[in-house]
Amino acid sequence: MRHVVLTRERGQNERLREWLPDGWTVAEVPVTTTDLYDEAAVLAEVHGSGHFGSIASLVVTSARSARYAEVVAPALCADAECFSVGAATTAALGAVGQRVAVQSAGAAIDLARQVVRSPVLVLAARTSRDELVDSLREQGVDVVVVACYETRPLTLSEEQRAELARADAVMVGAPSAWSVLEGTVPSGALVVVPGATTAAAVRASHARVLEGWGPTLRERLVDALGRGEH
Repeated sequence: MRHVVLTRERGQNERLREWLPDGWTVAEVPVTTTDLYDEAAVLAEVHGSGHFGSIASLVVTSARSARYAEVVAPALCADAECFSVGAATTAALGAVGQRVAVQSAGAAIDLARQVVRSPVLVLAARTSRDELVDSLREQGVDVVVVACYETRPLTLSEEQRAELARADAVMVGAPSAWSVLEGTVPSGALVVVPGATTAAAVRASHARVLEGWGPTLRERLVDALGRGEH
């Protein structure tokens, strides 16, 4: 019997449980907590950018940022396009009625050649990677970055460390989560991540990584753990 540890915040793991094989044991070890910013404050920051009502491209970098797509809608021009980073973000945008023109399958930087209409509004975390923003600005694109939330690390208890020590697989949703877990996850455990950005963060210090976030994960987990591959 395999043991899986889910590390997202409590209340955010139910969908992940659905993707796991029947009969496996599951534990939750939240490693971060998120502070969502006031919607009015986010909208006011966009308003202060000088581009309110003329934003031609909206880039949403995470599922947590997706809830603010509705908030900033008045800042967009009539034919604005929306770009998302990853399937989870696209799904979250769909839940608030936002159509996505292009989805990056991996990292945000993959959208650099897709986002061509300026000005661009990027909804992101307080501490987010800046490769996409830097690339767009180098191309002469006017970019406004607005933080919607910040993620803070939690301190692991001895009990939680013991839970991680016996894990066959650990599901890690973001680089911020790995910054807490690094050095705690056993070298033989498989770390499951949603995309290229988190995969790169984990692979810098851990060998066994599987990019797989979705309904097909069940089969891929059985296959990877059964053969001991990564």
